[in-house]
Amino acid sequence: MTDGVMKMKQVREALWVFFLLAQSMTGLSQGNGKSAADTTGAIIERPTRATLIAETDQRFFFFSDSRNEANRWVPINVWGARVGMLLPAAYKIGLGVYYANQRISKPGLIPETSASVRRQLRYLTAYYEPYLFRKKLWELSLLTELGWGYSQYERVDNPALEQEIAKGNFMPAGLGVSFSVKLPPIRGFRPIHWFGVNFLSGYRFILKKDIPASQINYNGLYYSIGPAFFLDRFTADFRAWNKQRKERRNERKKLNKINKNG
Repeated sequence: MTDGVMKMKQVREALWVFFLLAQSMTGLSQGNGKSAADTTGAIIERPTRATLIAETDQRFFFFSDSRNEANRWVPINVWGARVGMLLPAAYKIGLGVYYANQRISKPGLIPETSASVRRQLRYLTAYYEPYLFRKKLWELSLLTELGWGYSQYERVDNPALEQEIAKGNFMPAGLGVSFSVKLPPIRGFRPIHWFGVNFLSGYRFILKKDIPASQINYNGLYYSIGPAFFLDRFTADFRAWNKQRKERRNERKKLNKINKNG
């Protein structure tokens, strides 16, 4: 068994241990909700109605077929965005769309080719993301994804030859852990707490390979670190502001009516 396979196996085992620990911690916190809140000093945030969510999702993948001359994994930048709903049961569901453009100098990756190729991936995923913890200043959730994608391989060494050399469809699935830090309002300025930082890590594996006869392999770890915008917090603040505005308007109408009658 190679070192790469051993490392991947160890990481998968570590992720499963983390999942089990997080689930048991969730059970303890739900069983002793008051004491847990007292010890952490954080307020549990739970939505009271379904809320639209939208976020960018840039990830770095370590595909098993993308290694350098030293046989080390090379991170591949995958751009994406997600849109869905945050439900009162404290979980998110939705869709994600992703795109990757990568140049590979690996002879023999695709049968009967020895040239550098450009790989383009486009895929759509459906995701389910339950929260383990949802506090005032941080949240922890598990991400499960299943999708369908399209791949295209083009040669980049000789423009005189046919550019497309392979294409196919693949089915990705993934498991991950997401941790977000949420900023608090500063001196009553609430827009600050719409923002934060998100950390995401997990493992993606392929249920259906796009080009079975090739050495192409999209299995691998991924991670993401970037800014976060909490649309649910923005929506909650907007609803509260709109409610207060209506209440003030109704109060002014009542006062004007009293003054007229007086």
